[in-house]
Amino acid sequence: MGDHSFLTAEENGGVYSSGGAVNSSNVLNIYPLNHYYFGSKEAVQFKEETLADRVLRMKLNYDTYGLRTCVQAVLLVELFKHPHVLLLQVRNSMFKLPGGRVRPGESEIECLRRKLSSKLSMSEDDSWEVGECLGMWWRPDFETLIYPFMPPDTKRSKECTKLFLVRLPESRKFIVPKNLKLLAVPLCQVHENFKTYGPIIAGVPQLLSKFSYNMMDYV
Repeated sequence: MGDHSFLTAEENGGVYSSGGAVNSSNVLNIYPLNHYYFGSKEAVQFKEETLADRVLRMKLNYDTYGLRTCVQAVLLVELFKHPHVLLLQVRNSMFKLPGGRVRPGESEIECLRRKLSSKLSMSEDDSWEVGECLGMWWRPDFETLIYPFMPPDTKRSKECTKLFLVRLPESRKFIVPKNLKLLAVPLCQVHENFKTYGPIIAGVPQLLSKFSYNMMDYV
């Protein structure tokens, strides 16, 4: 296990709290980035395939298993007094929330814990505090378009992606594959930034709008 350089996205300003009464269940304790340790492990293997190959694979899987369900985690840290979301960067270009496809017979929570362990931990780890489902995205066909609702002319969606809030403890070790980068990106930077981060990540700040953030700014 070697050192893993942790990259920080550009700092941006913004307002992240609202006045009035707050339900304690809707308060997120967010801990400083320097409370977390970052290391590296063996690289993960990626499928080398064209878009046509991917569509064919999705069709074959759909014919065999039906609707494909994916789960993704929203993890937050504090940096420069602002909430940041943790993103994985693949091949120095594409950004993803940690997660992946649910196996047949596997629960969504089990899958998300398995995927978080494979991408962000050294070994299998069931201590991830998986919370509520924040939102769902639907893929009506095998093309790349995805929607935060089921299109009215769609009889059977081909894929559903569910986002879950995962509350981080005060400290944790993140062990990341060598060919992935873990980035802390300000929520205000990803907000509606579809071109850079895609529709799912760009919509995360809106999904979190019902929460108030408690910045656990320790000295």
